[in-house]
Amino acid sequence: MKKIFLLVLGLLTGPILLSQNLHGAWTFTETSDDGEEVEHILILTGDFFSEAFYEKTYGKFLGTKGGSYTLTDESIEFTYEFSTQDSGIVGKTDPKPYKLVENGLQLNGTTWTRVDDGTPGELFGAWLISGRKRDGEIVKRDTSGPRKTMKILSGTRFQWIAYNTETKEFMGTGGGTYTTIGGKYTENIGFFSRDDSRVGASLEFNYDLKEGDWHHSGLSSKGDPIYEVWSKRKL
Repeated sequence: MKKIFLLVLGLLTGPILLSQNLHGAWTFTETSDDGEEVEHILILTGDFFSEAFYEKTYGKFLGTKGGSYTLTDESIEFTYEFSTQDSGIVGKTDPKPYKLVENGLQLNGTTWTRVDDGTPGELFGAWLISGRKRDGEIVKRDTSGPRKTMKILSGTRFQWIAYNTETKEFMGTGGGTYTTIGGKYTENIGFFSRDDSRVGASLEFNYDLKEGDWHHSGLSSKGDPIYEVWSKRKL
């Protein structure tokens, strides 16, 4: 009876432990046809992922894709919600074989190097914008619709993406590194699809976690005051 119990427990916890081992940010670098180094950043949270790639030297944005994923012992099944390269994959699931090796992730023939394991930043996970403060009042926003603004964070990397799962439209993205220290959330921009000149800039905001929501306030990149509420995304 004890052996049966342990076997059942292993079947129940195995995928969870594997998922936790994959949590965080991963990277690999390749050389483009014109000799530029291209960095790929893959962020994996509990159920959601994003991959962005850009020229490493100047941060020129080249592309992104992402959505949700599930894990088996042999493959990661990626279900795409957005893709700048091929909008035709939106809504489709693509299983890719993987294997964890020492400090690395072999995924579909490519070896990724771990950047972090989901720490030390306090905002690990996938978030959807769910409200804004206007005239002193927080106005809630429905997050169940096809048009989404998602921000996904590992322990040190972030990416935001605006897209529409129904029309397969991609509106924009940006990302880089972040820290959460003393109630201050600081973004260091590594790529920005709408304006490469923003690469290298740092933006500091106040942040607070209230009843599971992330309250984000300060000044936008244009200098306008903002107060946003982000809610943890769930499948």
